[in-house]
Amino acid sequence: MTGDRWTLLLLKGERSPIRQLSISPRMIHFGIGGLTALVLSLSGLAAKVGMDGAARLEASRLARENSALTQELSTIQGRVNSLEGRIGELTQMDSKLRLLAGLDSIDEEVLQVGIGGPSTGRGPTANPLWSLDSTLSKSVFAAAYDLNVIERRANLLKSSLAEATDSLMAHRDLLESTPSILPTEGLLSSAFSNRRWHPIHHRPLPHEGVDIAATRGTPILAAAKGKVVFSGVMSGYGQMVEIDHGYGYTTRYGHASRLLVRVGQEVERGDRIALVGNTGIATSSHLHYEVRIGGKPQNPLNYVIAETIP
Repeated sequence: MTGDRWTLLLLKGERSPIRQLSISPRMIHFGIGGLTALVLSLSGLAAKVGMDGAARLEASRLARENSALTQELSTIQGRVNSLEGRIGELTQMDSKLRLLAGLDSIDEEVLQVGIGGPSTGRGPTANPLWSLDSTLSKSVFAAAYDLNVIERRANLLKSSLAEATDSLMAHRDLLESTPSILPTEGLLSSAFSNRRWHPIHHRPLPHEGVDIAATRGTPILAAAKGKVVFSGVMSGYGQMVEIDHGYGYTTRYGHASRLLVRVGQEVERGDRIALVGNTGIATSSHLHYEVRIGGKPQNPLNYVIAETIP
């Protein structure tokens, strides 16, 4: 180095002349600065390219997640709709059980809103998703709302079914003693009536039961549990069975061809007690069936729960 300049000696080979390159400190400073600027520029470009690539990858990942969430939400909504259908079926069952238990049905308006509807008044705009995807936020709110109503209805039905069950257990004996089935298979040929034209006496007379036309020998079943208090021949009825079910209920089964029970015998609902015939005052083979409460004839069909004759 001479003075304030740098001298570089350049050798190409043993026989080549020596070349000298003189560089001032200022040029060296410019060179280092330019190199540094180039390195920094390249580094910044590489970082930008890397960040753009990472952003695209993140955006792609978020799009896939959003699509998966939307699909999953659709599946959940489908299951919610299915649950609503099952809740409807349980509601119908609950109504029947409450009827059997002697309880009033749940008010329809209460059932519709599930005791006051959703527990919160917040709408879809309160969801953090609203600022990101308003459509998805609305779907999430709708599903949450439906689930809230289903949960409330389920809790309501749980309480109602428990109440009906307790009442049914308390009235089990009464229910078992209530004549609730038609006693034989056949065709209902004559209804209960205070005045009907009698086919044999040819004048209006009360018909204190129902007639079920059936083939001779068809089994006659006890309509409820109870004790046989009569089994024999009674004027007009022919061969007849009478059962005392307690709670004021008695039933009569007339015109039988054969009696299968004796006085004092305990029977359960559905037990065979006689066979269909046409004994007594009868024009054809049929069962004359009566239900009495406190000795007063009642329309037997008012007590039949089964939708079909057994």
